[in-house]
Amino acid sequence: MNTKTLSIIPVALTLLCAGCVGTGPNTQQGALAGGVLGAIAGGIIGNNSGNHNGAQGALIGAAAGALLGGTAGNQVDHQRGTIYGSEAEATTQVVVQAPPPPPPVQTEVIVQQPAQQAIWIQGYWEYEPRGYVWVQGHWEVPPPRYHRYVAAHWSRRGENYVYVRGYWR
Repeated sequence: MNTKTLSIIPVALTLLCAGCVGTGPNTQQGALAGGVLGAIAGGIIGNNSGNHNGAQGALIGAAAGALLGGTAGNQVDHQRGTIYGSEAEATTQVVVQAPPPPPPVQTEVIVQQPAQQAIWIQGYWEYEPRGYVWVQGHWEVPPPRYHRYVAAHWSRRGENYVYVRGYWR
């Protein structure tokens, strides 16, 4: 491997890993699928270029594809609400000695139910390491075999609290 390829590897790995931290299943699947497709496309383009460097093209393509796929998947997670099937899956890495005070309550308008089986997921403040982010309330049809939505909350674990995202039961 040449020095250009070696210098790209840490950047590519950082970008790939950063896109999946503290995210939902669509973000992770999007990053993985985007990374694979980007690597294939980048390898083909790199191999057909003047330098014939398929490995470098694959690395660049994988990083770009993972970022784009992860971003698209993250938007789906936020639009639908992340689909976790248990509290263990929804538990984040955010651990604090005391949960931060909740932000002010937001008012929201509940629109007409789009389907008879749809359940209203009340708007909530999603906690992220940089602070709270408002997620608008929305109707959602439960995934197969799930009937109840458990809202995001802080759960006491020993002397600390861990943030648990909303999930389906």
